[in-house]
Order: sequence, then C-alpha cells, then structure tokens
Amino acid sequence: MSATVLYDPQGLIEAELPLDRAPYEALVTVVLAWKDPHLEPRDYEQIALQLTGHARAVAAEVRRHAAALPKNDGRGALTEVVLREADGRLAAPLERTARCAQNRARLVRALYTRLDRLTGPFPAVT
Repeated sequence: MSATVLYDPQGLIEAELPLDRAPYEALVTVVLAWKDPHLEPRDYEQIALQLTGHARAVAAEVRRHAAALPKNDGRGALTEVVLREADGRLAAPLERTARCAQNRARLVRALYTRLDRLTGPFPAVT
C-alpha cells in the first residue's frame, strides 16, 4: 500500500470539494438527541473525530465566504467571533465521552448556521 502526500498550503483542493452536508446534519441531530446512549468510549471518540473533521471543513468554508465579504458588511464581525470560538473548541483535546461528541455536534450546527447566513441573501435594513 502506498500513499501520496499532497502539498496544498492554500487549501485549493479542499475549496473545490463540496461539503457533504446531509449525512453530517443527520449525525448532529442524532448525537444531540442522545439522553444516555451507553456506547463504548471508542465509539464516542470515533463520532467526535468525524464531527471534528467536518467542523474543520465547514469552518474553512465559512472563512472563505467571510474573506469575500465587503469590509462594511456587518456579518463579518460576528463571523470572526464564531470562528475564534470554533478554533478554541477544536483545539481542545477529544474526550471519549458523549458530552464531547455532543459539543462537537453543537459546533458543526453553529458553523452551518453561520455559513447559511453568509451564503443566504443579505438581510434588508428597515
């Protein structure tokens, strides 16, 4: 078995790949609905790893859209706050617990909410 390591410091390859949103939104819904799932610690860890990887991809997408906003667009400031919080939460070590998996699920949900606000129509000022 061989592997090829790609050098892509600007994230151009990732930028061309669309997010596979539906399965992760379903996973987020299930994880956040847990009451007392009684899974093995390694299962919590795998779920948290999946959600962490996807959160990083969504955060990268949010960053790309935020970078394209005009300087006077108010969505940029809140996006920066959300991204700083996401970076801090993603830097925290994974635990093999339901709570950790649920925290990562909340993060994915928050990032998708921010992405939707960046890609949707600009709200009209009344």
